[in-house]
Amino acid sequence: VQLQASGGGLVQAGGALRLSCAASGGTFSSYVMGWFRQAPGKEREFVATISWSSAVKYYADSVKGRFTISRDNAKNTVYLQMNTLKPEDTAVYYCAAAVKMYSDPNSNDMDYWGKGTQVTVSS
Repeated sequence: VQLQASGGGLVQAGGALRLSCAASGGTFSSYVMGWFRQAPGKEREFVATISWSSAVKYYADSVKGRFTISRDNAKNTVYLQMNTLKPEDTAVYYCAAAVKMYSDPNSNDMDYWGKGTQVTVSS
């Protein structure tokens, strides 16, 4: 499956952005979808994940209550709504797909990756 993330940009602290990730080449509804991010000089970290039917969602503690993951299986797209953004949210954001669901996945748990989209939050 091929993944293409979009929607990144520059925003002031306290602002909001919505990332999208369009999937192609596979059966989207059969994959668990996730968002990860990587800040300069840091390892890639888990942000959020959503189950096949959207019934189960997990978030990193750092984004809980501010970010919301969702998916539209009819459009083969997963979203990440990011509210109340902070400078520490600055990173390249990646979407990923997996065949299994984990509550706190690491990069090795994901099977497919898209190219990232840059999110920069200014203070």
